[in-house]
Amino acid sequence: MSTVVQARGSQRLPQIDNLKTAMVAWIIAGHALLGYTSIGGWPYDEVNEVTFDPRSEWVLAIVIGPSALFVVGTFFFLAGLFSPAAVAGKGPARFAGDRILRLGVPFLCYMGLIWPLFMWAAYRAAGYRVSYWWAFTHRQPLLDSGPLWFAEVLLYFSLAYAAWSWATTRLSRQPRPAPKPWGGGHLVALAVAVVVTSFVIRLWFPARSTQILDLHLWQWPQSLAMFGLGVVVARHGWIGEVPEGVRHACGLAVVVTLAVVPVLAVALGVSSLAEAATPFLGGWHWQALLLASVEACLVVAGSVWALGTAQRRLLTSSRLLMACGRAAYAAFALQGPVLLTLAIAARPLPLPAEAKALVVGALAVPACFWIGWLIIEGTRRGSRRRRGAPSGEAHVPGLLHRAMPPG
Repeated sequence: MSTVVQARGSQRLPQIDNLKTAMVAWIIAGHALLGYTSIGGWPYDEVNEVTFDPRSEWVLAIVIGPSALFVVGTFFFLAGLFSPAAVAGKGPARFAGDRILRLGVPFLCYMGLIWPLFMWAAYRAAGYRVSYWWAFTHRQPLLDSGPLWFAEVLLYFSLAYAAWSWATTRLSRQPRPAPKPWGGGHLVALAVAVVVTSFVIRLWFPARSTQILDLHLWQWPQSLAMFGLGVVVARHGWIGEVPEGVRHACGLAVVVTLAVVPVLAVALGVSSLAEAATPFLGGWHWQALLLASVEACLVVAGSVWALGTAQRRLLTSSRLLMACGRAAYAAFALQGPVLLTLAIAARPLPLPAEAKALVVGALAVPACFWIGWLIIEGTRRGSRRRRGAPSGEAHVPGLLHRAMPPG
């Protein structure tokens, strides 16, 4: 068993918490902006009253577009990174039960009540005479869960990993061999595999397509690959430190990719993000292969670089940062109700889309973390009362406590 599993199974790492906090805040702010665009990316675009100027959309695409291609994969990577320690500490059965409770229950509540309720409110505010039942059954995708699709898919991956861990433990009584060196060559091979599988699956499920339960099947190749990468490199001690050479190479790959993408966009004559997107999303198009290649490079190299950089640069700890780290998953889950409520409230204001988006985003980020922290603190107090534990001894296990992803 790796030293990571032994030493870090119950230890919070401020650098990981800070990284998760930054990414969740970035996602919430990005969704606030995307709700007012014509290209979409956040469901408020179905009913928005104003939209960005095309030039503003180009700036937005340059600023947040690259991160949209890899940030979700990074969350799956971090989830996989902490899964071996969680399984080792709890056992496969308890690990699976914990994930069902902390991923499955919020997902079902979101899908069955919270998300359709707030989307119904958004449609009503826009003047549509629709019912809650319509919002639940007639919007696409069917049984939409908003941002909690992440929890749904992560639950499937986690249960599969628990089953695999249980099976390998039963079938093999021999101790696991020491892990072989893992480095840049393996990451390149993984990126190539993500390119090929993403291109193939998007022949049937183009990017941004919808499926029942909002499965995001077009994103599964990168999500599963990154979850698996996290599981593998956990045995190599990457929770504590990504090798400096690997981090540097990944950072260079990200910089080169980000520098090349705008040049390619100009060379290809992409003038309208909404109109030019179709061939990039899937099918037998070289543009689809190009997008899959850019995504794979960013999600593999970007995730590893982000982890390595956080381990070296995001070591600061304070009461505020600790609270944000604990509340990160709750903040992520709360972004739907908070963003939609703020957008509905801002609807009557005679402001351009750019101003409304900035106001909604600026208010939503602290609101999500604050409400999330209140929920976490309430859960901790309730846990202490049930156990009769003194204040300093209690902690909240599992996903809500460890934020996103679970550890």
